[in-house]
Amino acid sequence: MSMRDEIMEILNTPKYYYKGIPMNALFLPAFQIYNKESVRNNFYYLNKNGFIEKIDGNYILNKKGREFLNSNKKQQLKSFDVIENKGPKNLLLLYDIPEDKKNERDWFRKTLIKFSFIMIQRSVWVGPSPLPKEFLDYVKSIGLKDSIKTFKLENDYKPQK
Repeated sequence: MSMRDEIMEILNTPKYYYKGIPMNALFLPAFQIYNKESVRNNFYYLNKNGFIEKIDGNYILNKKGREFLNSNKKQQLKSFDVIENKGPKNLLLLYDIPEDKKNERDWFRKTLIKFSFIMIQRSVWVGPSPLPKEFLDYVKSIGLKDSIKTFKLENDYKPQK
């Protein structure tokens, strides 16, 4: 769950407020695990894009925010088990997933890490071959197939030190 999703979930079930920020039952900020600047930036983004409003000094989730929380746009993406593959890193993977599929792109990166892939450049990853068939089928089902290209390397990738 992204920080923005978490902010909207917390605003959807308010508890206590102090200076407009949700607090838990111990009056500790609900977002204390995050950097203050990151929280401020995410509140700004949500307010600017019409998901939350500040009324009487408190942030509230408005109709657009509640609709977004309940919409299909915030779909739950399938989780894959960690595959510790110590084999040779001989699969080069490039992707260009559009901005409107940000959740899918974040999920894709996290899943590549689970599959022992390493990033060698932005949107360029290398890891063991082959990728699980179930994963590739799922990638196709969520509409990412055309955004991803794979190449089999002749030799194993060895990171420069």
